Amino acid sequence: MPVPVKIKLRQQESLDITWDDGKIIKYPLKFLRDETPDAGNKGETILWKHYAPPPKKDLSKDAYEVDAIEMVGNYAIRIKWKDGYDYGIYSWDLLLQFREYLEVRENLHQDFDHHH
Repeated sequence: MPVPVKIKLRQQESLDITWDDGKIIKYPLKFLRDETPDAGNKGETILWKHYAPPPKKDLSKDAYEVDAIEMVGNYAIRIKWKDGYDYGIYSWDLLLQFREYLEVRENLHQDFDHHH
């Protein structure tokens, strides 16, 4: 499984992660915040019962700006956003899932752009 070798915040627009397989992925900060992997955002499953998250609120501009990034062991990062929110832990597995999604999304956009 690929692991990050470099994580760089690029001008409060994206988190650029270089993986040890040579791929560099630009994770848009808005995408990362909107997809924060915590129970308050994604809901929670306890004993096979899923509890939906509360309705989403409109977020301020600060909500999409990074204040700090911390390592969590050797398997994840925690992002502290400028509005104080810091509940989600982004594991390497989750970031790889996001990577696959972002690559497919980018390829779809390129296909549509070339065929019009």
